[in-house]
Amino acid sequence: MQISYKNSQIAFHTEGQGDAVVFLHGFTGSMEIWDAFVLDVSARNQVLVIDLPGHGKSECWGKVHTMQDMGSMVKEVLDSLGIERAVIIGHSMGGYIALAMAKLYPQLIAGLGLFHSTALADSTQAKENRERAINLIRRNHKDFLIQFIPELFAPDNRSMFSREIAYLIAQAKQMTPEAIVAAQKGMMQREENLEVLMNVPCPVMFIAGQKDSRIPFDSILPQITLAPQAYSLTLRNCGHMGFIEAREQCLEFIKAFIRACYNTPLA
Repeated sequence: MQISYKNSQIAFHTEGQGDAVVFLHGFTGSMEIWDAFVLDVSARNQVLVIDLPGHGKSECWGKVHTMQDMGSMVKEVLDSLGIERAVIIGHSMGGYIALAMAKLYPQLIAGLGLFHSTALADSTQAKENRERAINLIRRNHKDFLIQFIPELFAPDNRSMFSREIAYLIAQAKQMTPEAIVAAQKGMMQREENLEVLMNVPCPVMFIAGQKDSRIPFDSILPQITLAPQAYSLTLRNCGHMGFIEAREQCLEFIKAFIRACYNTPLA
């Protein structure tokens, strides 16, 4: 399925019936990363997955894809399906978008899930790192992806998940350099959203990897204390890719979180 947004085609898929759950992928990913989650969660819920702009089958619409713009795009998809309330779960960049949506459309959010994500803005050092990454992407985006994607996994997990890493790299190589840069610039410009965590009128979920090279584990613990109703899962031997590195553990935790958001019984 597709909708038009900013004169670009945005691809999405929905499955199941019931209370709505939205899964948003991260930087260089696609809706396909959620296949196992969609299959399981859709047994009880309506599940929506989307290819973010420039990712998967969705088109790039500009030089910068801000978190607010992408959040507005997700809202357009929800409106097209008649969904007025949903649990929004975002991996990495998807979590930044979920936070932007919670700020823009608080009445829409039944639950906010930060899956290897953070409410902090980029530090000065992180922005400098993104600038260096952008220069590398412009020179040779495929070399960037070959280096970048394996580093998302905990060092001990890279050989175990070599096939998954190769698949993620192959999928990401289909992106254009312009789309990769637009996402990097959008993340670099994002706002701090700690206030959203403090004021959000719904449960908040945190999944954090102790060996995450992108979202420092120590930076997540203080954020958990800010949310009035927080659910947290710590993955001891996991990097930034819990949906692969600890799939079953994450899936069961997410299903419990969804039930808590909608106050639904176990069976």
